[in-house]
Amino acid sequence: MTDIQTVGVVGAGAMGSGIAHVLARAGLRVLLCDVEQRFLDRALAQIRTNLGREATKGKLQESEIEPALARIVSTTDRDMLGEADFVIEAASERFEIKAEIFAALDRMMPQDAILATNTSSISITKLAAQTRRPAQVIGMHFFNPVPVMALVEVIRGLATDDATYDTVHALALQLGKTPVEVNDAPGFVSNRVLMPLINEAAFAVMEGVATPEAIDQVFKLGMAHPMGPLTLADFIGLDVCLDIMRVMQEGLGDPKYRPCPLLIKMVDAGWLGKKSGRGFYQY
Repeated sequence: MTDIQTVGVVGAGAMGSGIAHVLARAGLRVLLCDVEQRFLDRALAQIRTNLGREATKGKLQESEIEPALARIVSTTDRDMLGEADFVIEAASERFEIKAEIFAALDRMMPQDAILATNTSSISITKLAAQTRRPAQVIGMHFFNPVPVMALVEVIRGLATDDATYDTVHALALQLGKTPVEVNDAPGFVSNRVLMPLINEAAFAVMEGVATPEAIDQVFKLGMAHPMGPLTLADFIGLDVCLDIMRVMQEGLGDPKYRPCPLLIKMVDAGWLGKKSGRGFYQY
């Protein structure tokens, strides 16, 4: 399929709202679905704010804001997604949650519709096996903040066919993104490399090698990173980092992916980073 008009987005958190934003900005109708209306209201408010910020910076016209917002239909009724030509799942990074969503989407979506996931680490092949259309299941991994970051990892599962890949590649370009093809493996490329860096930085804090501030300064000043690994971890969410490390530990079976005990302890304490007000830093 090549003529995508309506895209469903499952999950209205930071990633889902950002994905809805770029879809609507590109002229597509969006069905944004979540389990509670308050999550949808918060997402729409954030999208309005971000569109306004883009207009201030000259990236779009003020007159484009309201039409873009009007293209987003928010709903708590998952059955409405059956109207979509294409769907992107952006729910929590837990296989059980995503598997249930994919099985449900498979039942309700048109037979030729593609089911994409924004997962940052979970097997595309395993999610595809929850459906009767594994050739039409693919990873479409956006980066936060979605309206700003150019990269989309396009991840083929074992059964993903060329037509599905070509459609997703074209859609990413339509959204103004740069698609990069990746094969299915725990953590893909981005998190396969990034998360061990964050995890090792946490070990350095736990072992008293340096403070979080010092570690981040080393990476900003010595490696020209825009932010240090522990600041980045706080922005991603320490719970998300831990989930990804566990996916890689289980999927790759290598002890080098063992999550840092300090990271586990901080998540147990509810210190999840910026979203909870405290992580390696206080907000």
